[in-house]
Amino acid sequence: MKALKQKKLLRKLLLQHRSNNRLWVSLLALCVGTTLLLLAVMIWWNFAEVLSGKRDKDSLGSTFLTIGKNITKETMKVKGSSLFTPKEIEIMKGAPQVQSVGELTSNRFPVWAELNTSVSFQTQMFVEGVPDEFIDKKPDDWRWEAGSRQVPIIISSDFLNLYNYGFALSQNLPQLSPQTIQSLAFDLKIGDGLNTELYTAHIVGFSDRINSVLVPQSFIEYGNNKFAPVKLFAPSRLIVKVKDPSDKNFVDFLKTRDYTTNSEQLRWNKLRSVIDITASATGILAILLMGISTLVFILFIELTIAKAAASLSLLLQLGYSPRYLRMFMFRRFLPLVFIALSLAMGIAFIVQARAAEALKVQNLELATEPGWPVWTALGISAFILFAFVSGAIYKAMRVRS
Repeated sequence: MKALKQKKLLRKLLLQHRSNNRLWVSLLALCVGTTLLLLAVMIWWNFAEVLSGKRDKDSLGSTFLTIGKNITKETMKVKGSSLFTPKEIEIMKGAPQVQSVGELTSNRFPVWAELNTSVSFQTQMFVEGVPDEFIDKKPDDWRWEAGSRQVPIIISSDFLNLYNYGFALSQNLPQLSPQTIQSLAFDLKIGDGLNTELYTAHIVGFSDRINSVLVPQSFIEYGNNKFAPVKLFAPSRLIVKVKDPSDKNFVDFLKTRDYTTNSEQLRWNKLRSVIDITASATGILAILLMGISTLVFILFIELTIAKAAASLSLLLQLGYSPRYLRMFMFRRFLPLVFIALSLAMGIAFIVQARAAEALKVQNLELATEPGWPVWTALGISAFILFAFVSGAIYKAMRVRS
């Protein structure tokens, strides 16, 4: 009870002259500034996370790029100029932002597909193989062994759309849903002349990552070794997992070597610049607002202590130690800073959760909680603010004592 009365007395003597309006305005500005700073860091970090696909998804569709060599009039005259040599593949593995490189192996033998339905359909086609770890939607039955007559196939989702909305309409052929085409089996003939083999193929999935007709790597290797007239199996395309495809060094690497990829997959290079500028501008504005609000808050503390100079001298004469009085002021003002920072972090949590929920509809995955850079920014801000406020209180109380 005595301690409670003592605290009431100290509040009355030391804090009677403070202006609550100025106090709350400075704290509100501090909260807004901290919130803007956390949001700026959050925007930058989330964009980097989405690009790098760290949550086991393609995110913006740009984590995996299919790389080829640019075909020119000069290179057309040189046989094999579009193929990647082992040395070039090794250089690609060491390129900026590149995490792993896979080879797209094409068939070097004839492949025919025939669909025996009410509408007979036969066409020559190409197939490619790629290491399993680069396939975005690998089915459970994605395997083939020598001697098996069943060949699973994955086709690009774009190919199905081209067939349905282009080829089928122009040729008066039936349009096919993904479920329908997966239920159909067709004959797959490989080889030429008398040296042929017949298989039953069925489409087991669709890829949003690779624009090709994929068969298991083991099937491609078997066909090339047995039916290819020339044992030249160097890849003409590479599939590359890139940490950040918008990185300028990576883009310059492709341009310098005259490599091509889907320009749409590099569109995030421009967006990255916009994001960086926006995040930087917001961060600078946030730091300025935090600096001004901190200055106002410190001036408010110094003014409050200055107005309580007479009461402070009286308390010292009554036997209160300067350290005890400083701790009293610390306990009055530092928790207010903590509340402002906590409110800012709470807003950041809500924004992150809402953003993750909204982007999930677009098949993009974000963490539902702010990442470590946001926590780091909050920790650094809290340390600086507490240091400045504590220093201001200590200095003002020392002068008055």
